Amino acid sequence: MTWLQIVVLALIQGISEFLPVSSSAHLVLVSYFTDWVDQGLAFDAAIHVGTLAAVLIYFRQDLLRLLRSVFGKGSLTDRLLLQCLIVATLPALIVGALASDWIELWLRSPLLIATATIIFGLLLGLADRMGARSSAIEQLSRRDALLIGLAQILALIPGTSRSGITITAGLGLGLSREAAARFSFLLSIPIIAAAGGWGFVSGFRAGGQFELLQFLIGALISGAFAWLTIAIFMAWLRRFGLMPFVIYRLLLGIFLLAWFWPASGSVMIQ
Repeated sequence: MTWLQIVVLALIQGISEFLPVSSSAHLVLVSYFTDWVDQGLAFDAAIHVGTLAAVLIYFRQDLLRLLRSVFGKGSLTDRLLLQCLIVATLPALIVGALASDWIELWLRSPLLIATATIIFGLLLGLADRMGARSSAIEQLSRRDALLIGLAQILALIPGTSRSGITITAGLGLGLSREAAARFSFLLSIPIIAAAGGWGFVSGFRAGGQFELLQFLIGALISGAFAWLTIAIFMAWLRRFGLMPFVIYRLLLGIFLLAWFWPASGSVMIQ
């Protein structure tokens, strides 16, 4: 890997992981528009570690309250929120563990990414416009959390966006924009940790090389920009909403359809 590749991939991961635009789709598309060699699962795991550190640091106060609730020292609200996060995490973890190889083989077509980008972008816009946007995260029930968790399964399809689909589900259940985003980001912690751990194990089993300096630089870049993205996004929601991201997704999806459709026979699943 070149240093340019390391920096670009880390920036893409750091910026897009928590925005409703699908980091996995953007990383997949890099391979279609460049001649770079595959970065490998181990490096993917390293930049996931960076984004994981970012969300842990940003929401450290929330996480400390949730940790205290485990030992019976937190409020009932904190214990309920922790239960909701556990309930919402399980569906995607189970399906991801059972179907990861199938997903890697069959769900990386640029045309599929384009379609998912458009469809789930429209759903995000619909939920943002029509959702009640009145409930706080403390009003989330275990049933609501399960519905968000089931929606998160769709994020296994590149182009859907994990944050996008969980925010969409949260808005559809009446959460405010900030509450939906906060729950989505807290929910990302076990998912990113699982993805990073799986990447390291799979990468080394496949004979991947551990380049410590490259991994550290990638993790630092992705982590720094992920933290900055979370901070800006949370402030952005209060003033501008989600429609700019919906428009971006529609434009990206249309561009990908126009670019890859004529050559669909040669770029379909590889």
